[in-house]
Amino acid sequence: MTTGHVVIAPDKFKGSLGAPEVAARIGAGLRRVRPDVPLLELPVADGGDGTVDAAVAAGFARVRAGVSGPTGEPVTASYAVRGDVAVVELAEASGLRVLPSRRLRPLTASSRGTGELIDHAVRGGARRIVLGLGGSACTDGGAGMAAALGVRFLDTHGRDLPPGGRHLRDLDRIEPGGLAARLSGVTVVVASDVDSPLLGEDGAAHVFGPQKGAGPADVDLLEQGLARLDTVVRRDLGTEAADRPGAGAAGGAGFGALVFLDATVEPGITYLLDLLGFEDHLAGARLVITGEGNLDRQTLRGKAPAGVARAAASAGVPVIAVSGRDILSAAELADAGFRASFTLADLEPDPARSIENAGPLLERLSERIGEAWLNDTRTAP
Repeated sequence: MTTGHVVIAPDKFKGSLGAPEVAARIGAGLRRVRPDVPLLELPVADGGDGTVDAAVAAGFARVRAGVSGPTGEPVTASYAVRGDVAVVELAEASGLRVLPSRRLRPLTASSRGTGELIDHAVRGGARRIVLGLGGSACTDGGAGMAAALGVRFLDTHGRDLPPGGRHLRDLDRIEPGGLAARLSGVTVVVASDVDSPLLGEDGAAHVFGPQKGAGPADVDLLEQGLARLDTVVRRDLGTEAADRPGAGAAGGAGFGALVFLDATVEPGITYLLDLLGFEDHLAGARLVITGEGNLDRQTLRGKAPAGVARAAASAGVPVIAVSGRDILSAAELADAGFRASFTLADLEPDPARSIENAGPLLERLSERIGEAWLNDTRTAP
């Protein structure tokens, strides 16, 4: 990459634009005011929605497969492959965005399709699975994912449990089946920005269940099911993972990956930036632009923009943020490594209109960034 280039590395603007479009819009605005400055569009993700798109933008190949959706309906999902590494995103197969008519099913939605994606990748030759967790529609502890790979979850009559977290209360025993043989020689890494445990007030059901449509009574049912799953896993598999950081990610799919897939958990954005070779693209860069829909305290807890800022700071490259809105203080931004923050709210204070017109607004905002930051010297304003 030519010296003096700009790295454009945003995450998605949730509910508005995917990360690749955010990067493209920023690039379009910059080119209008500084067409001579080389740009590198490298959308990023932290393990949630958009992880596969980020991998594809970084040079991975997209592979599509027909799998089971969250409520059993067929969906076409994709994962990304480079060599023997496959990036699998739970949201592609088991996410809120693929629910039929977006109708929430907190008690019966399943992660089975994610397991089918993993199986498809392994049968295609993948030997390292990078599993991105986020945006899930289900709270089944990863049971559906494991069932797709051969694990059986049985009730007292020896019958397979129906899909969904509510039925885990009826779990009597677990039979691993041919899982070990199917995943022989395969390593699984969970990339997640969630460090929640499986159970309790900070766990999968209580914290994330309401986001999937669970009311208070539903949360109690799901908590009971996950607790029963943990009990039977400890008894039948001799594994304890409910309290491990990340076990509560994606409705407990983190727990399922730990106990059934023998996965390790890595901070999503840190691991994925390394996987995508982000550091290599910083050599000689004059500026990094990152961001997401909202900059808030969650951003500072391992979200993609904070990870990008850390990487840029380590390379001595100034980084600025773009977002729909920013509620962080100047001190918080500075501590996180951001030199400046630009928001769509600066141009359009009405949130609904800002979301509706996010693309054009981003281009206008990027023109301002180009004028302020891409002058003829390398000295930041």
